[in-house]
Amino acid sequence: KHIGIPLWGCPIQASSLRPGEAPLINGWIPFLGEALNFRNDPTKFLLSLQQKYGDVFTVHLAGKYITFITNPLQFVYVTKTKKYLQFKELADQISTKNVHKAYQYLLGRPLDVLSDSMMGNLQGLFEKMCSQATDWEMGNMNKFCFSLMFEASFLTLYGKDPSAVDYNIVEAIGDKFNKFDASFSYLAANVPIELLGAAKSIRKELISVFLPENMSRWLGASEVVQFRKDLFDMYEGLSDRNKAGTHHFAFMWASVGNTIPATFWAMYYLLRHPEALAVVRDEIDHLLQSTGQERKPGNCIHLTREQLDNLVYLESAVNESFRFCSSSTNIRIASEDFILKLEGNQEVSLRKGDLVAIYPPILHMDPEVYEDPKKYKFDRYVEDGKKKSTFYKQGRKLKYFLMPFGSGISKCPGRFFAMNEIKLFLVLLLAYFDVEITEEKQVGQDKSRIGLGILLPDTDIAFRYKPRN
Repeated sequence: KHIGIPLWGCPIQASSLRPGEAPLINGWIPFLGEALNFRNDPTKFLLSLQQKYGDVFTVHLAGKYITFITNPLQFVYVTKTKKYLQFKELADQISTKNVHKAYQYLLGRPLDVLSDSMMGNLQGLFEKMCSQATDWEMGNMNKFCFSLMFEASFLTLYGKDPSAVDYNIVEAIGDKFNKFDASFSYLAANVPIELLGAAKSIRKELISVFLPENMSRWLGASEVVQFRKDLFDMYEGLSDRNKAGTHHFAFMWASVGNTIPATFWAMYYLLRHPEALAVVRDEIDHLLQSTGQERKPGNCIHLTREQLDNLVYLESAVNESFRFCSSSTNIRIASEDFILKLEGNQEVSLRKGDLVAIYPPILHMDPEVYEDPKKYKFDRYVEDGKKKSTFYKQGRKLKYFLMPFGSGISKCPGRFFAMNEIKLFLVLLLAYFDVEITEEKQVGQDKSRIGLGILLPDTDIAFRYKPRN
């Protein structure tokens, strides 16, 4: 779910408060309300309102009245109130049962198969790079991450087109995806695609890639994609070629749109902190040595799910980068008038159609939960050599302490595969190459996707790599 910006000329009536409703911060700008203040620095803005109005308040943001719950101890009361606070699945004629059935292919044995395929595809790309590099090679980190992760993810999910022999068709699709992705924040804000230059024609070209007659040529599709293809054929409304293509295109974006920038940030923070890089690399090297896997060109590296999960410092470093770069707003909509009961006999009156939101960066930057929260600590999620999952607020253990993938019913179903992809990328990168950043500048966060997922870097940064001895 996202916060939409209404078209000018559609008046928003600010209703008077009813008894029991949260304090309302309306803002003085017509239609926009407090949207500009939220966009400039949402964490600082919401914390200032929390100090003034308490843990629960309603803000007018671009035509939407959103009630924010800011105390992480209260989050569980939002996620467990499924009867009245709902997350709608936009799946057209596909029933919820069948949508959730597709998620089984992102868990258990199918997840292992998917991860193994991803590792093989990534390894092939890294092997090719290794064979072409004899000394230091220069690159731009964001472009590097996108190129490798997009191609490996696409091949893993959709397979290969054996008829494409003259050029890299996946690279061509990736170029189009990148251009379309640049318009995503505008589309999420309900800006008509007709006003976004070439975005409409690029979207049409990308959808055509996934038309049934084109996808039928691809070999080696994953189980989850094959299930979706079969599902679309079952439903009359979705057997329409354009609708099927649109759904596959949307699934592709969901698969890589956040994972690729998350990979960039994980790599960036590791390279910016040599002590973190050294510990994570030692952990990877030790695992490869203990399993008899030599890290040299031509040798296939294979890690089981259990081995990947045991890389606790690697996982902690990835989680720490998530803490900095994730910006998803968890939103529910009230299905009817009701009273949301919170901790300590606190109650909030909500009307049908009201939006209730959790903004996790407030939690991620809370100094009471995370000591020195603005500092990158790669081992923040490790304790006594094991994964740490105990974090406290007001002396009480938190159920939700890190929320890059949403919460409750809206939690990203592909989160386990996404985490595996990022880990596999870093394992292979550090096993094959010495890497270092060659610029002093700091990379900031692009604010255009605040509230929509993983934040993009506001610039690329130069780095270099060479095969390890």
